[in-house]
Amino acid sequence: MALTRDFKLTITERVAREPAFANALLDEAATLFLNGEPEAARLILRDLVNATVGFEGLADVTSKPSKSLHRMLSRRGNPSMDNLAAIFGAVRARLGVRIKVQAVKAA
Repeated sequence: MALTRDFKLTITERVAREPAFANALLDEAATLFLNGEPEAARLILRDLVNATVGFEGLADVTSKPSKSLHRMLSRRGNPSMDNLAAIFGAVRARLGVRIKVQAVKAA
């Protein structure tokens, strides 16, 4: 029988152990969102919220109910730009990083 491990726990432990991994997840979520893949961006952002600030902490920071935040970051979620900016901002602040957008010319 194959060994399995809870994905959320694996992500949480790796984020705690490797700040560069957390930063890479945030970068990937932002990149996916800006490149027109909001569903994938929301799912990565949800994992990052779970591993960093948590949904209750995010609710405190954003003044939004945690259930609403869970729905926003679900596969079918549809957060407004204001809510998405607040979520990115909370995670960014928790990680202590800035987001810098750099345009790259398509090949």
